[in-house]
Amino acid sequence: MTLSSKQTTLTQKLMSSALTGVLMTSLGVAAPMMAISQSATAAPADNLTAAKRLNKLLANTKSMTANFSQTTKGANSGTFTGTMSVQRPNNFRWETKSPSQQLIVANGNSMWVYDKDLEQATKQNVDSQVGNTPALLLSGDPSKIDKNFKITQPYDNKNYYVLYPKADSASFKSLSMSFSGGKPVMMVLNDSLGQTTSIKFSNIKLNPSIGSSQFKFTPPKGVDVINQ
Repeated sequence: MTLSSKQTTLTQKLMSSALTGVLMTSLGVAAPMMAISQSATAAPADNLTAAKRLNKLLANTKSMTANFSQTTKGANSGTFTGTMSVQRPNNFRWETKSPSQQLIVANGNSMWVYDKDLEQATKQNVDSQVGNTPALLLSGDPSKIDKNFKITQPYDNKNYYVLYPKADSASFKSLSMSFSGGKPVMMVLNDSLGQTTSIKFSNIKLNPSIGSSQFKFTPPKGVDVINQ
């Protein structure tokens, strides 16, 4: 592998640490760009109403598959594309295909991060971490969201929500999600280091049947395995 390829893969690995945070460990979020054009005169919903509305939207998302485009601005800027799938409870798959390849597979007990170019797979125990993370939104129990986040809806007539973690130990500041037609279409993430990551979903399929094999991972022969 060339030096430039290694640098690209290492950059992606750093970015995926943030992405893993989006869904499993430590990401924060800023308001989606689509929300900027919304009317400044629209009144916000009260927190209880916002929580009920978001809970209903997420409860209707029992499984989901989509293509994604992820752009990060900051120290580790770059754009990556691929496919993702989630299924409650706590099953998640995020596969980056361009410009380099990486796979993140998670279930309720463990998460694998596989860097094909680096020939390295990292296994983490996530059972104790999911409660206060964005993973709860797409793959966890919707009824527990308001226990871990302060939920706001800046515009009463828009399906756009901003969440703030209640735990002082959280490594992200806030998390925003936008919905269209009942589907999550965009997340914009802003971590504590000042990086902003925008994730746009396309070709979204809501509540498809997903085989359990999608959420399992066995390291290929010859791959270095790191347990954390």
